[in-house]
Amino acid sequence: MTMQRWTWRSAAGLLAALTLGLAPWAAARAELRVVACEPEWAALTTELAGALAQVYSATTAQQDPHQVQARPSLIAAVRRADLLVCTGAELEAGWLPLLQRQAGNPAIQPGRPGLFEAAAQVELLGVPARLDRADGDVHAAGNPHIQTDPRRIARVAAALARRLAELDPPHAADYERRHADFAQRWQAAITRWERSAAPLKGLPIVVQHQGFPYLEQWLGLRQVAALEPKPGLEPSSAHLQAVLATLQREPARLILRAAYNDGRGSMWLAERTRLPVVALPYTVGGSEAARDLFGLFDDTLARLLKAVQP
Repeated sequence: MTMQRWTWRSAAGLLAALTLGLAPWAAARAELRVVACEPEWAALTTELAGALAQVYSATTAQQDPHQVQARPSLIAAVRRADLLVCTGAELEAGWLPLLQRQAGNPAIQPGRPGLFEAAAQVELLGVPARLDRADGDVHAAGNPHIQTDPRRIARVAAALARRLAELDPPHAADYERRHADFAQRWQAAITRWERSAAPLKGLPIVVQHQGFPYLEQWLGLRQVAALEPKPGLEPSSAHLQAVLATLQREPARLILRAAYNDGRGSMWLAERTRLPVVALPYTVGGSEAARDLFGLFDDTLARLLKAVQP
């Protein structure tokens, strides 16, 4: 099923809802109402639950997930949700607590089974040795951008399938079956991706935001410099000059940024270094080809491999 901002079981259901003037939740027959904080978790939930869940994504690939407005439609969706699937690790710290309070839904509050945090299911990279706001937008638990590593997505999928079964016991066997099918297809895809990505191992890169440590670890990429002097801070002229000096000593092959990033900094650097800028989809919906989780990694690798072709 294609995941959109609202995932409907069918176009007929949408037409009926509009005709009758019903709210989307009311029109659906799904067992669970799920709100995902980011598109990748909406896509994963759809893989695991299919028609058993109605899935709403709070953000799109064109939005910075650190900064989201708790708009009325989002509050209403969370108020009626059975399950809230988020990254966690403070990625949504700027808006999710307010959203939970305004929604007033006890089922999705911290500590309740209705709140699932993907980052809590995997090992995190970039855990800071100290916490100081002077160091920028750091996350105490570690870097939360785990969705760029398919191996971590596999571990999140196993935990999410168990949570879905816990919340919807009559369909526990369905979630187990769908997870087994997803896990088999996902592992086969990982094997294929890793085989095709062999030429990327050791590739020196520049990143715009510290959003790719898991992709770097998975593929063996080597980060030479970051355009942001500190996480979440725009680069100053002095910092960009320092990056240029670094690249003269230690050349890179390309500049990575996410689809939602402002591209001005990376273009400034590209004009002076002639390095290609690769805008990765970063999540489901970040490009035309990244229509689901499989498309996300197919397109990510295709863009990286194209950029390093001789």
